[in-house]
Amino acid sequence: MNSVMEFSPYLIEARRLAFLAGLEIMRFYSRERIAFKEKIDKSPITQADEAADQIIVSGLKSSFPNIDVVSEEDSDRHTAKSIDYNENIFWLVDPLDGTKEFIEKNGDFTVNIGLIKNNSPIAGVIYLPARGECYVGESNIGAASWPRNGKIEKIHARKFPKTGPTIAVSRSHLDANTKQWIKKYKNKNIVRAGSALKFTLLASGKADIYPRFSRTMEWDTAAGHAIVESSGGSVRQPNGHPLLYGKPSFINNDFIAFGIR
Repeated sequence: MNSVMEFSPYLIEARRLAFLAGLEIMRFYSRERIAFKEKIDKSPITQADEAADQIIVSGLKSSFPNIDVVSEEDSDRHTAKSIDYNENIFWLVDPLDGTKEFIEKNGDFTVNIGLIKNNSPIAGVIYLPARGECYVGESNIGAASWPRNGKIEKIHARKFPKTGPTIAVSRSHLDANTKQWIKKYKNKNIVRAGSALKFTLLASGKADIYPRFSRTMEWDTAAGHAIVESSGGSVRQPNGHPLLYGKPSFINNDFIAFGIR
């Protein structure tokens, strides 16, 4: 490993489990037709979501038995209480973010694993199984592109171009409030991307802003938040306050992720 970036055992294990989950996800992805059910909130869930969840959650609990794991697929077990775990540290997992993209087979789906401490993300892994790409970030260490069989390469958010920013928006959830907000930038490029891929665009200097004014959950953003801030960017609420984690509902406030301004 590059001695400049000595990531913690937490991140290294999360990355390993993301790859294992990705292998299982791609097994389902290769099928001619992807079957799915609807959850109570009408969002889709597939066998791939459930299989990836089992791999990641059981792996994290085995490796770090004193750290609780909150996954999208078992979040109901946690929502009745505020987070009050040992040293206020816990994992947030979205085993298959972008299930709609997965079903549509467009490649824009990710495995997200984030580690939260004192209500802020301190480490994150985002893996894109269909593309073989993996992005990681950890507080006080930095962010990197670290594919399964490739070399680790440090990445950085970029300074806003003088010609105008590139704004990353959701492929499936571009709402009226977001459209109105981005009108303030006269000279801009718009790039659409699914799932947590938008965070990786900022962290790797391929985009400059990711505004989100429609509903997201904490497991959707924890890993990407950690990676963006480790790359030199920032993730804030529209009022400038930090985006915090461990709320009883796990529903995020609106946020804007930036590169280097």
